Amino acid sequence: MEYGILSVIIPLLTIILAIITKDVMVSLLGGIFTGLLVLNHYAPLDAFLALFDGIIAQFAQGWITKTLLFTLFMGAIIRILSNSGAVDSFVAYLSNKSKQIDSPKGAMLLAYIVGIVIFIESSITSLVAATVAKPLCDKNNVSREKLAYICDSTSAPVCTLIPLNGWGALLLGLIVTAIDSQVIQGDAVSLLIQAIAFNFYAWFTLIIVLLVILFNINIGPMKHTKAVPFKTIENQDHIQASLLKMLLPIVVMVLMVPISLIYTGKGDLFAGSGSTSVYYATLVTLIFMYVYFISTRMMTHRHFFKALYTGMGEMLPVTIILLFAIFIGKVIGDLGTAKYIASMLDGTISPILIPLLVFIVSAITAFSTGTSWGTFSIMMPIALALGATMDVHIPLLIAAVMSGGVFGDHTSPISDTTIISSMAADCDHVAHVRTQIPYALIAAILAGLAFLMAGWVLS
Repeated sequence: MEYGILSVIIPLLTIILAIITKDVMVSLLGGIFTGLLVLNHYAPLDAFLALFDGIIAQFAQGWITKTLLFTLFMGAIIRILSNSGAVDSFVAYLSNKSKQIDSPKGAMLLAYIVGIVIFIESSITSLVAATVAKPLCDKNNVSREKLAYICDSTSAPVCTLIPLNGWGALLLGLIVTAIDSQVIQGDAVSLLIQAIAFNFYAWFTLIIVLLVILFNINIGPMKHTKAVPFKTIENQDHIQASLLKMLLPIVVMVLMVPISLIYTGKGDLFAGSGSTSVYYATLVTLIFMYVYFISTRMMTHRHFFKALYTGMGEMLPVTIILLFAIFIGKVIGDLGTAKYIASMLDGTISPILIPLLVFIVSAITAFSTGTSWGTFSIMMPIALALGATMDVHIPLLIAAVMSGGVFGDHTSPISDTTIISSMAADCDHVAHVRTQIPYALIAAILAGLAFLMAGWVLS
């Protein structure tokens, strides 16, 4: 059945709800119900039953259940690392080493490197990088606004370039949904890996931040920022400086992903199951952490499982968003949204422009809602189906959604990563947003030109 303009109105309604409510969960649920109402011939009772049954039906698919468990396990890993003192030990170790790079450039490079190394979750990236580098930045006359900019620019962009985290789970889930719905063809893991090369905004952001650090580039409001007077911090002797406590679990998790991909692919890395691999990786990491932390008396059995359950609970809202994101992808596919848009655009807009348009719409959506995850959930199903219909390079469109979502989230004053970065650096939030936007706009303009060029080359 053809649903015409209704197939476009429903995802637009989801975006509008997200902008009005600032609540991704409510907007996704509203979009799902409205879509089901149309699919069930406007019978409210049938739509409600389809909603409830559809949520349960998601768990019948193994890859969805594994992806959701991976997200919960990631929350547990982050909480256990924090409660065990591994993060504090890591910060203490880097703080001691930071004395060897006691200069403005050294202080900023420290925040930059830590931001790249800690890629398991955007919030913890900003928190660790700011905690480590803040005293050294104050001492060397580096403003808190610049520190916040460095921390923010190495959080979400790095998480999308090294997607061995919840970001990767969401993106894989959305891509697998399109594959299972026969919207696109291919392997989700290989498509995501290919898309990383086209994630232009993330690449340009990291390059610009490095240039800002190396050549002390100050543009716009950043020219007028001032450093906070340095105050001597008392040594916390009770914290044992250690690199291994935090590094070892991360190494185990990172190594387990390719090992699991090879195992599930029966020797072929790119034929492996992405959802199964990240599930195995986090499960093995939790087992390793239990043995390691209990044997070294960093945690007791009781405290370990208390942290595990707390961490899983903290990740529950994200898990529900992920579940709804997968569900709305199926609903949009059933409505034929992308095919209808493609039929409207056929002959009027060149396929060369599609990656740029997807980047721009994703950026506007993320800026308005303050969430890249919600943007991925709304835009990815549309972009993938649009690409398949108009024969646009699929990894390029995946990257366009990723880049647009991260850019909009990066500049939005209501974004959680933006707020956390300003809080972690202990600077005024509005000042952080104002000083960061000029640099982000430069990266976005370069990314837009790159998407336009890539669309022309790959068309």
